[in-house]
Amino acid sequence: MMRRIGSRPQRTIARPISVTGIGFITGAAVHLCFKPAPPHTGRLFHRLDRPHAGYLAACVDRVTGANRRTILGQAPDQVELVEHVLAALSGMRIDNCLIELNAPEPPGLDGSADAFVHALELAGIETQAAECPIFAPDRPIVIADRQATLSIFPSDEAQLKVSYGLDYGHQTALGRQRHTHCITPMDFINGLCDTRTFLLEQEALALRAQGIGSRTDWSDLLIFGPRGPIGNELRYADEPARHKVLDIVGDLALLGCDLAGHVIGYRSGHAMNVMLVRSLLEEMRGCQPLSFRLAA
Repeated sequence: MMRRIGSRPQRTIARPISVTGIGFITGAAVHLCFKPAPPHTGRLFHRLDRPHAGYLAACVDRVTGANRRTILGQAPDQVELVEHVLAALSGMRIDNCLIELNAPEPPGLDGSADAFVHALELAGIETQAAECPIFAPDRPIVIADRQATLSIFPSDEAQLKVSYGLDYGHQTALGRQRHTHCITPMDFINGLCDTRTFLLEQEALALRAQGIGSRTDWSDLLIFGPRGPIGNELRYADEPARHKVLDIVGDLALLGCDLAGHVIGYRSGHAMNVMLVRSLLEEMRGCQPLSFRLAA
């Protein structure tokens, strides 16, 4: 079961601040604005180009897709590829924020959360007179699907640690990587928020053939060919594994509270991240299943 082990003050930003760029999926010119929000608001997306769609809460109950990216809401009012924005907010421990945007996705930028974190730092952070609870499991929760696993284990420390094992085998330049990161605002800023989305060359070509990434230059992302990144250089030797940790942080934000424990992923992705959050939420609501296997 999940148990509450403590709390901290909720936080928001001190003033509105904007980030602009091109959307990876649609190629749209995107203007995104972070705005302060009152206690207990949570993180809300608002499509200004769909004014009648209302607010879309960044919670796991609103997830409608998790293939390569996390999608909230139903078309035509959905917001997709939300994980980097949510990672920035969660990594900075900003609990209440309105995210306005004029497109169905945030700006892609360099494929990391770095520009979002920089903007949030410039906006400033305000402590609020409400508590954000911290929950932790009292026994392991495990999700498994073929050769991939995603688990959370109890920890004696009231903080979150995430480890990831990336295994593309020896047939690609990616190979095998391992990375572990403590998720505090300082540690998130140093060595995690600037890690970028990565793709194999054949994956990038297949997406381009579908019209995805039409306005994205290959130098904007980490595209791996047989000899390594094409037209780009790694920021860290294990940058792909670090980015997987970043994605996990973003998807765990869908829980809506702080989490303590040690999350360990092996070859997992957004779908398993969402399944873990749903399992954690069931535990917090008093449900019993602790370990299950994804449907084939």
